[in-house]
Amino acid sequence: MQVPAPFEYERATSVDQAIGLLERLGGTARLIAGGHSLLPMMKLRLANFDYLIDINDLHPELGYIRPGRHELRIGALTRHRELLESAELAAAFPIFADAERVIADPIVRNRGTLGGSLCQADPSEDLSAVCTTLDASCVIRGPGGVERIVSMEEFHVGPYETAVGEAEMLIEVRLPVRPGGGSAYEKVERRAGDWAVVSAGAAIWLDRGVISDARVGLAAVGPNTTGIPEVSAALRGQAPTESVFARAGEIAASQCEPVTDQRGSADYKRHLAAELTKRALRRAAERARS
Repeated sequence: MQVPAPFEYERATSVDQAIGLLERLGGTARLIAGGHSLLPMMKLRLANFDYLIDINDLHPELGYIRPGRHELRIGALTRHRELLESAELAAAFPIFADAERVIADPIVRNRGTLGGSLCQADPSEDLSAVCTTLDASCVIRGPGGVERIVSMEEFHVGPYETAVGEAEMLIEVRLPVRPGGGSAYEKVERRAGDWAVVSAGAAIWLDRGVISDARVGLAAVGPNTTGIPEVSAALRGQAPTESVFARAGEIAASQCEPVTDQRGSADYKRHLAAELTKRALRRAAERARS
C-alpha cells in the first residue's frame, strides 16, 4: 500500500489566510482542493510537503462563473462539474463542455477544480489546452492582496511548474469575449477519462465569412501545453474550407514535439495532432457560423 510521507494539515478560511500560511511556511507547504493530481504524486513520493493547506472552504469566495460584455471570469475553485453544467459558459465557449465531458469521471469532476488543473501544469492536461486556445489570462494574488495578471504562455513555465510563487495563489481565470466566435475540443485517449494521447482545442472568429482570427492549443505533444502562432497566422484572412483546415493541421504537426511512450509513437502523435486540429477547427467554424 502506498502512503504519502508524513505532513501537517491546515484548513484555510479565506484567500488572505491561505496566502498568509504559504508566506509563513514557504516551500514546505502546498495548497490542496480536489487533490486528484497532488495526492497520487505524494503517495508515489514524487512530491513531498511538510504542510497541506486545504482551501475547499474558499469555494464560496472563488467558485464562480461571471459572464461580462468583454470578458468572462472564472474563480479558481470552480469545479469541473460546474464548468460542465454552466449554460453561460457553454454559450460563450462550448469548448469547455467538450473538454469536461472527456475529463476523468464524475467523482473527479465533482471535486476537481479549474485552478488545480492549471496549477498541476501537466503537459497532457485538458483545461490547460482549453485556456491556451482561448487566450486566457491568470490572476495571481500574493501577500498584502497584491495581484498580477499573466498570460497562459507565461503561466506555464515548464512541466509541473507555473509562474505562481511560493507565497502566491491563482485566484481567477479571465477569458476575452469577442463576437463571431466558435470553439471546439477534440481528444484521443486510450480509455474513457484517461489522459490524452493527443488533444486539440480550436477557436475561430469569422467576419463576413472570412477567418478574422483563430487559435489552436495542443496537449500531450511536448513539455508544455502548446499554442501555435504559425497556425493562427496561416488561417487569418482565409475562408473556412477543408483545404485551409488541412494545411493548419500540417503546420500543427510540424510545430509540436511529441515523444514516443506507452501511449504511442512520436509519428502517431504528430498524425493525431494534424487530424485533431483539422476536426476541431471544422467544428469551431460550424459553431461560429451558427
